[in-house]
Amino acid sequence: MDSLPVPLSPVPEVIERLKSLVLDSVNSPESKRAYGRGLEHFLTWYQTDQPTTGFTKATVQQYRAHLLESGLSSSTVNLYMTAIRRLAVEAADNGLLAPELASGIGRVKGIRREGVRIGNWLTARQAEKLVNAPDIGTLKGKRDRALLAVMIGCGLRREETACLSLEHIQQREARWIIVDMIGKGRRVRSVPMPSWSKAAIELWTAAAGFTSGRVFRPVNKGGRLCGESMTAQSVFEVVRKYAAEAGFEGIRPHDLRRTFARLAHKDHAAIEQIQISLGHQSLQTSQKYIGVQQDLTDAPCDHLGLRLSSAGSGIAAHLG
Repeated sequence: MDSLPVPLSPVPEVIERLKSLVLDSVNSPESKRAYGRGLEHFLTWYQTDQPTTGFTKATVQQYRAHLLESGLSSSTVNLYMTAIRRLAVEAADNGLLAPELASGIGRVKGIRREGVRIGNWLTARQAEKLVNAPDIGTLKGKRDRALLAVMIGCGLRREETACLSLEHIQQREARWIIVDMIGKGRRVRSVPMPSWSKAAIELWTAAAGFTSGRVFRPVNKGGRLCGESMTAQSVFEVVRKYAAEAGFEGIRPHDLRRTFARLAHKDHAAIEQIQISLGHQSLQTSQKYIGVQQDLTDAPCDHLGLRLSSAGSGIAAHLG
């Protein structure tokens, strides 16, 4: 192919080719969707503004300024910028963009995130309300309650929930375990399952009439199975639907994962065990999910067990 002209080629075939190169470079379906949104946003802006500088570092800096003015979150801006940098790299690798232009675009940074975005949590009462929100008098309601019970009870990501199979659920040491689950970064872990999550799954699968394969499957409006597996996006929609109906606006699938971590920690589960269940490489990441805040009514210094002597000596001398 000829080198990508400046300005960016308006030929639809070239644009689609570039988008395909970027999306083919990532494995996760969620990443493909996210990068796809970023590329569509950039291309729409490019075609509307028609910058005279073409597809160059200056243009990408101009687009970055546009994103900031739009009031988008730092995470969204950084995601869109990552998609554009990938676009430049793939275009250069395939002879569609001069390497020096791609290098310049690659040096355009995202924006610094101030603080840590830690999301939302549900209280134990709210989590129970959400799990019991579906109408289990219907097949879809049985499925949706089981889905929510697994996400809150095991702390799974939505992609992991969509891919969960009955073969993954096995008994170990007299309890139910999700064994050898492949999670983010292809890391393999096993996750203990509470009895109430297992009971919800059994009610659903018995009503649906299957004993192997994917646990969560599409149900049509007639209340019948209509496929072998759900997508991660379908899992997202289930969570959003019941959260809204329960009055928990803004709750998303990852918030159920955070809720699992926080409720477990509040009931004295060891943080190292929470980390293993979540599949985090870093303990600090798990701590962010838990969202531990300073408790001034029960502070660490209240548990030291030290006292000043009444005579002003002894231990007082050591404490200064």
